[in-house]
Order: sequence, then structure tokens, then C-alpha cells
Amino acid sequence: MLVSLDEDHQSSEVSKKLEKYVDRLHIIPLSKFKIYTNVLLGFLGRKPFQVYYFYQKSAHKKVKELIQDFNPDYIYCQLLRSAEYVKDFHHIPKTIDYQDAFSKGIERRINKEGWKKPIFESEHKRLLKYENLIFDYFEHHTIISDEDKNAIFHEKRNQIEIIPNGIDTEHFIKDSLVEKVYDLLFVGNMSYAPNIDAAIFIAEKLLPQLKTIKSDIRILIAGSNPAPEVSKLANDNVIVSGWIDDIRDAYNQSKIFIAPMQLGSGLQNKLLEAMSMELPCITSKLANNSLKATHNQEVIECVEIEDYIKAFELFHTSESTKTSLGAAGRDFVKSQFSWQNSVNQLTKVIIG
Repeated sequence: MLVSLDEDHQSSEVSKKLEKYVDRLHIIPLSKFKIYTNVLLGFLGRKPFQVYYFYQKSAHKKVKELIQDFNPDYIYCQLLRSAEYVKDFHHIPKTIDYQDAFSKGIERRINKEGWKKPIFESEHKRLLKYENLIFDYFEHHTIISDEDKNAIFHEKRNQIEIIPNGIDTEHFIKDSLVEKVYDLLFVGNMSYAPNIDAAIFIAEKLLPQLKTIKSDIRILIAGSNPAPEVSKLANDNVIVSGWIDDIRDAYNQSKIFIAPMQLGSGLQNKLLEAMSMELPCITSKLANNSLKATHNQEVIECVEIEDYIKAFELFHTSESTKTSLGAAGRDFVKSQFSWQNSVNQLTKVIIG
């Protein structure tokens, strides 16, 4: 049985995609009015604002009824945001998937949030405490990387199992017949702050210098729900596509992938997908901390703006370097981040 919260009221569309994988699917809609009311009232409470955002009493009642009716052998809870719904079912063994250390991701955003800085400072402190507190309600714990694990401040954090993201490397495989029309590609949910920050960095910090190498450079920024700050980046050199039905089209049509992440936490699926499709990848030290790819062999890791410019110039002028690094990247992802490896690790956590 799969139970999912629906804040965007897209249950019918989501159901069609999930029903072929799940026998019993229950999507619980959340009231927008209650979401905002709960967040406002959250200023009087101590839990993270994102927990208040996703928690509603009516939804909790429905979850309890479903669990009592189905009587599962095991509960797998994804993200802290849903922990309140299942934490008190003490007679059923449970796993909490932290996914990322959200507290660390919020901490990295504090100084970039302007007038919202005090709210993010408060959320950081709340998340630190909640990540620690919620640990004891669950028998098993998973997280995406060593770096994220070390950011959970619980005395038994060494018990947290690291299960990295996995991708289907036979789905994400390059099509050599597709014409390369973009010199540089960045993808992601373009309403998500770390992706917005990266897109702005590409278009405003990197593009002026990249044009000295290739004046007619074409950069594709692809992904759903582009924020106004992203949409206005579009110009003769930057294409902001919005949603793409099959993201492999974007990878296949591009020569180089870039992920200059400076905010957020966790392992970037976008990098795994691009590497699987043999795109040579340029990324930040922050993103590679979780990926742990070898610099100059499987990715090029950058710190300063000049590093990104040199990496682009290297790939732009050396087809052999681009090809060899792309091939090494795919081999790396196949050996370290296959979907089956992650499934096997999770199965071991759940059934021992």
C-alpha cells in the first residue's frame, strides 16, 4: 500500500502513473488554506515549518484508518515531513528516510534569503532539533550520503544506513543519432531555490566569459515550473524550456552538462542521469562531496568561476577529452549508483 500527500491536487494524473506499480494507492489531498494557516501558527510552535506545512489533522486521521485497516508488516516513511503521521505506531517496525540532511541545506541558504533570513535561521535550528528527536521513533534510518549522515546530530547516527540514489542506466543511455544543438545543459525543478541559484550563476556569472570562447553559445536550462527569476534569464544564448516530457531529449541534444550547485544538500540525480548518458560533467565541490566522482577522470570539479570557464574550454576544444570523460562517468554511475544496487541495500535494511 502506498499513501501519498497531495498539496497540488494532481491526484488523478499521478494515480494513472502509479497504479501500474502499486496494488493499493491512496492519495490524500491537503487543503491549501490549512497549509498556510498551519505555517503561520507554526511561528508559535517548535517543529520545523516544513513539518507544519505538510501536517493536517484530517489527513492524519485518514492515515491512521488506512494503517489500522491494512495492518502492514512494515512502514517506510519518506522524509521528515511525513514522520508525524506514523511515528506513534510503536507496534509496527518503521524506517525513516531522511534523504538529505535538510538542516544543512537550509543552513547554506540563510545568507542568500534577504528579508527571509530570520525565518531560515529559525528553520535551521528547528530542523537540527527535529532530525535528532525523530530518530528515536524509528527502528531503522536511511540517508543519501556520508556527508548528509554526518550532518545529523544524534549520538547513534552511525546506525543510519547510507543508501544512495539509484537510476536505471539502461533507460538513461545516449542516442548517438540525435543532433547536438546545445553547448551546455542544466536541468532541475526550476522553482527550487538551489536550482534557481545555479541557473542565475550560469546565465549571469559564467555566460559573459563563456561567450569569449564561443560567441554563439547555446545554453539550455530545462525543468518544470521555472520561477520568474529563471524565466527572465532567457535571451539569444540562454533557452529556458520549462517542462520536457522526456528529459533524455535534453541530455541527448546537449554536448556538456553543468551543475554548479552552491546551495542545498544531498546527491544530485541530474548528475547521475547526465553521466549515465555519457555527457561530460562540470560540477561544484559541494555537489561532488556526495557524488564522490574522481576529479578530471569522471567529472571536473570546480570551485572558482575561472575553474568552470577552463573546464568548458577544455571540453569545447578537445573532443577526445570530452568523449573519454563521458565514458568514464557512465562506468562510474553503473558501478556505484545503479537502481538495483539501491533496491538491494534497502531490502537488506527492511528485512535484514
